[in-house]
Amino acid sequence: MLSVDTIVKAQFYDLDPMDVVWHGNYARFLEQARCDLLDRLQCNYRQMKEEGYVFPIVHLNVKYVRPIRMAQEVVVTSTLAEYENRLKIDYRLKDKDSGLVLTKAQTVQVAVKIDTGELCLECPSVFVERIRRHLS
Repeated sequence: MLSVDTIVKAQFYDLDPMDVVWHGNYARFLEQARCDLLDRLQCNYRQMKEEGYVFPIVHLNVKYVRPIRMAQEVVVTSTLAEYENRLKIDYRLKDKDSGLVLTKAQTVQVAVKIDTGELCLECPSVFVERIRRHLS
């Protein structure tokens, strides 16, 4: 499957009172990486909306291994794990300099028709075809 690396840098506003990245801000890092991956697949949120779909996140799993600290540069590797029935993306966050794993995560998104609000049990064929073309 396709993987994309995104570099993020922890900023002052990301920190909690213990001077590490607050756990809720990891979702922002994942979103940035997910957008880079979806752009590469030509299935970004704008394109999804133009085709009449939204893809809300229905599951988020995060395993915090080591804290991320102020000004630390992190490589977020996002990997497309599934795409036919849902979008499942795996993430590994590693320290840019040492390569140490800091966090492991996964998101699951499902397609919903914008006009009806109907949940789709399969990803729309337009996206499956785009992804298959890109992966081949």
